Amino acid sequence: MISRSIQTKPRYPCISFPQISLKNIMAESLLFTFAESLIGKLASGAVHEASLALGVHADLQQMKMSMSLIKAFLLDAEQKKPRSNSLSEWLIQIKQVFSHAEDLVDDFECEALRKHVVNTRGGFTRQVRRFFSTSNPIIYRIRMAHEIKDIKERLQKVAADGNTFGLQIIDQDTRVVHVTDTTYSHVNPSNVIGRHHEKQEILKLLLQHDHDGYDKSLSVVSILGFGGLGKTTLAKLVFNDTTIDECFPLKMWVCVSGDFELRNVLIKILNSALNPTNENFKNIETEQLQNRLRNTLQRQKFLLVLDDVWNEYQARWDDLKEILDVGVEGCKILVTTRSHLTATMMCTKSSNSYHLERLSEDDSFFLFVKTAFKEGEEERYPQLLEIGKEIVIKCGGIPLAVKTLASSLFSVVGKSKWEAMRDDKIWNLPQKEKDILPALEISYNQLPSHLKPCFVCFSLFCEGSEFFSFYVAKLWEALGFLPPPKENETMHDIAIQFLRELWSRSFLTDFIELGHGYSFKLHDLVHDLAMYTAKGEFQTIYPRSSKISPNARHLAFSDNNLLDQAVIPTGLRTIIFPDEATNEAFLNTLVSRCKYLRFLELSNSIYESLPPSIGKLKHLRYLSLFGSKNLKGLPRSVCNLQNLETLNLNQCTELQELPKGISKLISLRQLHITTRQLHFPDQEISTLTSLETLTFNSCDNLESLLKGIQLSSLKNLSLHDCGKLKSLSSHVITNLENLVIDNCCELELSMGFGNQIPDLRLKSLAFKSLQQLVTLPQWLQGSMNKLHSLVIADCNNLKELPEWLSSTICLKLLVIEYCSSLQSLPDNLKNLENLLINSCPELCKRYQPGVGQDYHKISHIQKVFVGELEE
Repeated sequence: MISRSIQTKPRYPCISFPQISLKNIMAESLLFTFAESLIGKLASGAVHEASLALGVHADLQQMKMSMSLIKAFLLDAEQKKPRSNSLSEWLIQIKQVFSHAEDLVDDFECEALRKHVVNTRGGFTRQVRRFFSTSNPIIYRIRMAHEIKDIKERLQKVAADGNTFGLQIIDQDTRVVHVTDTTYSHVNPSNVIGRHHEKQEILKLLLQHDHDGYDKSLSVVSILGFGGLGKTTLAKLVFNDTTIDECFPLKMWVCVSGDFELRNVLIKILNSALNPTNENFKNIETEQLQNRLRNTLQRQKFLLVLDDVWNEYQARWDDLKEILDVGVEGCKILVTTRSHLTATMMCTKSSNSYHLERLSEDDSFFLFVKTAFKEGEEERYPQLLEIGKEIVIKCGGIPLAVKTLASSLFSVVGKSKWEAMRDDKIWNLPQKEKDILPALEISYNQLPSHLKPCFVCFSLFCEGSEFFSFYVAKLWEALGFLPPPKENETMHDIAIQFLRELWSRSFLTDFIELGHGYSFKLHDLVHDLAMYTAKGEFQTIYPRSSKISPNARHLAFSDNNLLDQAVIPTGLRTIIFPDEATNEAFLNTLVSRCKYLRFLELSNSIYESLPPSIGKLKHLRYLSLFGSKNLKGLPRSVCNLQNLETLNLNQCTELQELPKGISKLISLRQLHITTRQLHFPDQEISTLTSLETLTFNSCDNLESLLKGIQLSSLKNLSLHDCGKLKSLSSHVITNLENLVIDNCCELELSMGFGNQIPDLRLKSLAFKSLQQLVTLPQWLQGSMNKLHSLVIADCNNLKELPEWLSSTICLKLLVIEYCSSLQSLPDNLKNLENLLINSCPELCKRYQPGVGQDYHKISHIQKVFVGELEE
């Protein structure tokens, strides 16, 4: 299942930007990458074939030459950061003509896919030709030839104009890409410089007894300071301190950002409190939420952190405080905020508001050196250290600025780049307190060109969002921001590389590994930077900023009511609908006007069906209707989307069946399904030779799957809550790399292999909620030389694990949870690196670190957890 990022509503205080043209920053930052991608497309086989057929091959080659020359100019323009109006206008002209050229090239690719479908579906050729044919071939040829000639002439003109600006030709982006190996989820105290005194002061405020009688049961302490000072980091240091654990039995952490609507804050607090059943509070009435929270807090002394609060309305705070004040003495709320008014309003007394100061120059320099150099390496570069001191002074004691710039210089030993950063003219721009820090813009400008459009995509999501690599990868892939994968590499692999690079440069925080992917967040100032660089082209529509730029190509809506008044630009590539979207007129207008749409996010909508005209979106790569519980069916025209790579119908619980003709989705890589149909179209699915990921969730009526077919490209298969499913084809298992079977209690786990032990490719396996599992199926032994991750959860009848697990070469992770009948592990798990045993009474007793009778058998494993997890 592809997780959608968790979104929160925006904060509304206005952000002031330096007085330069924002739309031009976008052009100069991203055009080089755009040009590089477009030139790559012009060299593709599909475009080559189409250009020969249309007799325009020579014109296309001239287009490519002009683009290559312009691309070389663009890199120099980006590195010089132009501010002149004439050069900015030139960049805008380039953007317009390149966009037109991209549309034309994509049309060629669509035509090639259309022909492929027609040629490979001979059984109903006439029907397919009528279904796919969009124009008379002769008229199409004339129209395309005319457009190519127009683009070629415009390109030649802007290329000639480029000579008047004195730009140099630079063929390659030489900025260093570096990736570090370590990831972490919580703040590491040893990495926090110069905040020990501040931590002690906050602890003192939280732990002191209030002798004045102010709010004896509930008091508020605030950490106040402008962006980038490290308020959240300081709050984390305090939150994770052992003295806090001893004093407060219940700790809760909530990132508020701009969302101070009572209902939403209550849900966040409840999710942060103990929620062992993972209850979904979204559909509960506000009155019930209040009662549930007060019952949770009763008789517990708690600490609640409200991070990044912007609310300046007294009434909203009073409503929340009244609910939280349950009469338990000593409860505390710790608030981080940039707003003096917020701190004054929320704190019970003025002495409880702690104003965080800038880092000292010495601490700033220590942080800079720690980030820019490997330990001890700085002694080899005394000249760089002197330049570093000057850079640190310009950062003004702001830790985020220091760390971000230092990260950009990590492993860079050339003096010129350090001097260029020190002498950058951006430092001289007039700044206000809420401006984007010059250090952040300089760090953005230091990014390799291929990372810039990827970073700017984050502006489409609300501040405080949690992101998941799977979702981000699909967005980047659909928009053409990822290069083609190499052999044995996936698009998700490339996206992970890009994300790790952004993380290593301090653009991402809370970077947490989740099995095969990652979750992460953005600091609020870094999110502001994404919005700053994206102005005009990537845009999120809020109630107080609802005007859509005519140049917008990527849109996200924060509220369903905003759809009524929206005027949609025809050149859209991305649109992300708000949850519970119901506006059918808007959807119909969108589909009819935006023929170049690549990414359509309709998750959690209320639509019962989609307009038949959706089949005309021939450029669409991504379509998600995840959680659209009213959706009953899809029009057959959906099968016209030959470019579609991801179709997500997960949790569409009323969907009767997949549309007939799904075999025509020849580019499909990911298919996620919830359906009520009795028989799955196995034979049609078997023709999808690009399919890599297949997920079935709550398909309650399916009894068999993929019978007798082979899917050589399928790597990932997940089966969740398919209560009647009895059989799964062994042919499918043979090629898989990742398999999840969860709560499919009727499934025959032998998979038809009998006593055979096939040669498998499985790297990761998860068995969950399978009461029929007594021992691991014999066929699994066929993966003993490749399996690296094994998860077994809630399998209460599992009695033993096979001894051959001791012989696995690659097994690094073993997780066993809620398996009450399992009493021992195989001996000599010598290659295992991570072992988690949770809520397994006998296992926990025997393998308890230090005291268990069999602990010596696992003592060599690097990371071991044995016990009961709170979450």
